Amino acid sequence: MKVVVAGGSGFIGRALIELLARGGHSVVLLSRSSRPQGSLPAGVTVARWDGATKGEWWSSVDGADAVVNFAGESIAGRRWTTARKRVLADSRLQTTGAIVDAIVGARHRPRVLVNASGAGYYGDVPEGDVPESHPAGRDFLADLAVKWEREAMRAGEAGVRVVLLRTGVVLEADGGALPRMALAFRLFAGGPLGSGRQWMPWIHRDDVVGIVVAALQEPGISGPVNVSAPGVVRMKDFSRALGRVLGRPSWLPVPSFVLRLILGEMSIVVLSGQRALPRKMLEARYEFLYPEIGPALESILARPARDKHQA
Repeated sequence: MKVVVAGGSGFIGRALIELLARGGHSVVLLSRSSRPQGSLPAGVTVARWDGATKGEWWSSVDGADAVVNFAGESIAGRRWTTARKRVLADSRLQTTGAIVDAIVGARHRPRVLVNASGAGYYGDVPEGDVPESHPAGRDFLADLAVKWEREAMRAGEAGVRVVLLRTGVVLEADGGALPRMALAFRLFAGGPLGSGRQWMPWIHRDDVVGIVVAALQEPGISGPVNVSAPGVVRMKDFSRALGRVLGRPSWLPVPSFVLRLILGEMSIVVLSGQRALPRKMLEARYEFLYPEIGPALESILARPARDKHQA
């Protein structure tokens, strides 16, 4: 396949383009720089774009087999001021809108758009299973996810299959939340955040990219897809598993009111959750590499992690 990837230099995107390149696919990385940081795998080319407007990069989309969009500022990068919320929204809605415009305007449209979203779509759901059919929540993250998905679904109106990745907490050693959480445990200051009863939909990064490749190749996968491991755990159980793998106690919980004082509205990222089950991927017979939290953490923290899926 020829696959155009936006956000390919990020935490998930890097792993995806490496997997696609190893599988012999042709990858075009949309980048604001003609020379992205770090070396690129063989078979990966770069097309310049600004993430918002039409340009020469449109020619990369025309005739491509698929487009994958992971572009967007980090949700947990800094406190959510009004200005920061605008950046978070624009970095998702503008880039997705530009990509969909390119798809709709192409003479030979891609067959599929795989677009990022988040499990935050559902808001805080303290109890009960949360499959892809569950309604949206009402907080900032849920509202942003709804708008983000609506923008991506414009490609569906043009006959393109659209897959919406409602991703949970992605685990790996070189990015995301895990390195910071592991550091606290190594310093004997680790423990659950808030009450510890909130659900934490998590997934190993190897399974994220494995699911993306499956979504590219399987025409029966469409619409919202929960990108989380089957073994969803509560925060307190995640903390115990992390402490066990690191050989450290999980004894120092961080009270909810402290997190709200420090993080403000952004505290919903760690104080809320949902038991987002990957029903669609299980029905598609996707074989998770890491369905349970213990082996997933061991693969990352006890030995070098390696992608095991083949593209």
